[in-house]
Amino acid sequence: MQTTLTIRPARPDEFEPLGRLTVAVYAALPGFPTPSQQPGYYEMLAGIGRFSERPGACLLVAHTAQGELAGGVVYFGDMAEYGAAGIAASQRDAAGIRLLAVAPAHRGLGAGRALTQACIERARAEGRSEVILHTTRAMQRAWALYETLGFVRSADLDFEQQGMAVYGFRLRLG
Repeated sequence: MQTTLTIRPARPDEFEPLGRLTVAVYAALPGFPTPSQQPGYYEMLAGIGRFSERPGACLLVAHTAQGELAGGVVYFGDMAEYGAAGIAASQRDAAGIRLLAVAPAHRGLGAGRALTQACIERARAEGRSEVILHTTRAMQRAWALYETLGFVRSADLDFEQQGMAVYGFRLRLG
């Protein structure tokens, strides 16, 4: 079941609430490092709004018809700004997606799909040849979503972050 959502660039007054939501979502993932294990990572999540300052980056939010914040994601039109380990940042003619987070109350209603599709549409409009993203085993719902949207595993993009395997995916745009 999908609900009516509005996807748009985040306003500065939404940065802090989205940061709190993103921290809560990631901290609740079974098997994912906790804030005490990776405080720097969670500081980055809390400050998700800072990504909007990077060239070619856009922080997108999903809101319900009632105005509730359903989730957010960061889109990177310039992979040099992507900020993940491995070879992803060197991929030219690609766009990237990072830090998808959907509020628990809005899961299964299409927010993650709508946010991801908005990033894909933006990449197409910019003439990118592919969209790159990373996920972990702890993020099984997101992993499944990406595969249903046509993303395929790309082991050349894999890396390890503080002992955790991070898996790369690509979606070739025609």
